[in-house]
Amino acid sequence: MSDDKARNLRSFDGAVAIVTGGASGIGAALGRELARRGARVILADRQLELASGVARSINDTGGKAEAVELDVRDAIAFDAIVALTIERYGRIDYVFNNAGIAIGGEIREYRLDDWRDVVDVNLMGVVHGVQASYGRMIAQGFGHIVNTASVAGLLPSPFMGS
Repeated sequence: MSDDKARNLRSFDGAVAIVTGGASGIGAALGRELARRGARVILADRQLELASGVARSINDTGGKAEAVELDVRDAIAFDAIVALTIERYGRIDYVFNNAGIAIGGEIREYRLDDWRDVVDVNLMGVVHGVQASYGRMIAQGFGHIVNTASVAGLLPSPFMGS
């Protein structure tokens, strides 16, 4: 790694991180921990009001956070969030593709739209995050993309066929 790239790479202190699904659960906890370690956190979620509450709680404890509305199913919107983040802060160190949904119930009750929502959020949302950030990270010479999943993605359970 060149000296310039090594100077730009940060662990967490001073880093800029986007966390999808940042309004609750794993995403909110991840946002709080990143901020505690000194990162500026952009909590991206389609539930803007909830994400704003998490951002306020982070800021109230001395962290740096903001909430932005993002539906990860929208590739253009995801790209715009990444571009705006880089424009504002001059860099992007981390993208945590964390947003995920589950549809419960018997499969015979699922509609095609239920399946589409699961695939569009849980799979295509990750694709959109990678597409929006990877090339920019290559251009700046550093960055990390982390794709997370809950245990529901690994272990089957009743009424969770999707």
